[in-house]
Amino acid sequence: MSGTPFSLVRSHNNILVTHLEKFFDFGVLSEKYRLPKMSKYVALIGPRINTPFRKWCYNLSGFRKYGLFLNDCYASTPEVEEAIRRLPPDVFDARNKRIQLAFHHSLCKTYLPKEQWTKYEEDVKYLEPYLEEVEREKAEQDAYEHNNFSTQ
Repeated sequence: MSGTPFSLVRSHNNILVTHLEKFFDFGVLSEKYRLPKMSKYVALIGPRINTPFRKWCYNLSGFRKYGLFLNDCYASTPEVEEAIRRLPPDVFDARNKRIQLAFHHSLCKTYLPKEQWTKYEEDVKYLEPYLEEVEREKAEQDAYEHNNFSTQ
């Protein structure tokens, strides 16, 4: 058990994470070890762990200071672009407005006022249903092509 407590968290062991939460004050640890990259990793693609730790990781992510949702930060892939294209106009416009505002504040090297930051409870996963639909259609299309157009 050498290294910082955060090196142990990277092992994705839920029992270990729970053990660390019981015995360490993560607020003190975040100031002492300053590891924001680990918090982004856990918040974006981390394992399913208990809520207080997930909330702590979410609060360390930088996107919330700009008023963005987690779905606003997805990497641009063909599936994500198709899901964004399928969004209703009002949701699409709200997403673009959040991204424009975040870009402006990033260029000015400022953050939104703290009361306008995205809260953990208010983060809506608006893109998930569309993304699942696109992935389902892509899997169906791949299965059809594999079955009907494979060389024999």
